[in-house]
Amino acid sequence: MVYDEKLADRLRKLLKKKKEITEKEMFGGIAFLLKGKMCCGVIKNDLVIRTGKEHYEKALTKPYTRPMDFTGRAMKGFVYVSPRGYKTEKILSQWVNLSIENVASLGKPI
Repeated sequence: MVYDEKLADRLRKLLKKKKEITEKEMFGGIAFLLKGKMCCGVIKNDLVIRTGKEHYEKALTKPYTRPMDFTGRAMKGFVYVSPRGYKTEKILSQWVNLSIENVASLGKPI
């Protein structure tokens, strides 16, 4: 699998205090799961953020974002953020916090 290891390490650093985070290779990249549910990840050099349906449209108004559409069909509730959109630690942290808040609000895994 080819994905940006430096970005994955940055995510690990932000997520290390969350004890319920696991990693799993998915979608040709790496995903970080909170209580078994994907919250964020890396595909190639893109950050993947689970925004949820509530925050999806607003997230797409942010610079350097686009729908997650690796199958040719947009996955509502997930966005890609290109490298310029997560350049600083502050912005990366904001994206990760959005994804954690979204996943934490979901019910128990099936």
